[in-house]
Amino acid sequence: MISLTPRDVLPEDATAGTLVGRVWLPQAGGPAVVAVRDDGVFDVTARFPTVSALCEERDPAAALRATKGERIGDLDAILANTPPDGRDSTRPYLLAPVDLQVLKAAGVTFAISMLERVIEERARGNPSSAEAIRKEVVRLVGDDLSKLKPGSAEAARLKQVLIEQNAWSQYLEVGIGPDAEVFTKAPTLSSVGTGMDAGLHPKSTWNNPEPEVVLVVSSTGQIVGAALGNDVNLRDFEGRSALLLSKAKDNNASCAIGPLLRLFDQTFSLDDVRTMDVGLTVTGADGFVLEGHSSISKISRDPTDLVAQTIGPVHQYPDGFALFLGTMFAPVKDRDAKGEGFTHKRDDIVTIAAPQLGKLVNRMRGSDECEPWTFGVSALMKSLAQRKVL
Repeated sequence: MISLTPRDVLPEDATAGTLVGRVWLPQAGGPAVVAVRDDGVFDVTARFPTVSALCEERDPAAALRATKGERIGDLDAILANTPPDGRDSTRPYLLAPVDLQVLKAAGVTFAISMLERVIEERARGNPSSAEAIRKEVVRLVGDDLSKLKPGSAEAARLKQVLIEQNAWSQYLEVGIGPDAEVFTKAPTLSSVGTGMDAGLHPKSTWNNPEPEVVLVVSSTGQIVGAALGNDVNLRDFEGRSALLLSKAKDNNASCAIGPLLRLFDQTFSLDDVRTMDVGLTVTGADGFVLEGHSSISKISRDPTDLVAQTIGPVHQYPDGFALFLGTMFAPVKDRDAKGEGFTHKRDDIVTIAAPQLGKLVNRMRGSDECEPWTFGVSALMKSLAQRKVL
């Protein structure tokens, strides 16, 4: 069972930044938009019915700071009531910090994850083949493509060489070609927050966490803040066929975002995201521990480029969107049999951490074991209307 305290969740500078979240209010029968401050958690739903509405403000951080709100409790009590095993359904608990935003994800934005995608494709979902294929792929393309600018003349020349050697891949196309891979990760309102169970398709036998930074973007394309995310991935499903991407990515509870959304203000900016260090720890009930650490600075495409390739004249998002920037991790540490790499086991605890954003902590379960997703857009509109905040 997960146990959460403010120290586990808040950034290193605690509440110095502008922190927004969502809390389920049983007495209201729905979620509240909240400001997390030094003196407690404050319901600001009367001013901002949704996080999406807050993000449409000209200066969301200033707008939130100017809104007093109604205090609903201490953060430690709300966090303690969040994990599903010990939850009291009559008391508030934390949710994912986004609501009406479309949940988008960019793929193959880091060199190491790009190479692992090529390996998945060639292994056709079979982990026992991965090690030999990994050596061959590295022999052909090298293990450091971080300095290769996608869409550049150098990238085009490498593409031609690989085609001539029958080594080209659809993953290399989006990794070093001009067009980024941007896909819809999950339905609006379906993400789970910190402390909750995250889901794996029960038929998957080769899978992994994908720790990422998630940008929150308004309908005008303004990047307003960031959170952490786990773009849970099924390597066996996607490895068999890229056309199984939706099944590999979109399952109940397979999209985790949190712990809070930190809005850009004088304490936190997009430049902080560009240089952010992100850590990953997986702790298994079997005693297995996997640790990783990397920096967003190794990303192949700037976050503004990924946002620009997501929204514009050819695609609009009236309620904004949340964009996973892609993972810099591809866990390959053997867990069971030598050469078969990493895969999750039931009850793994995944912690994704960054000093400026806190920690996103989830327990891994089968998607059919996680709490079912039942509160959709129509339920949210009905709840807000009943509270007379629309």
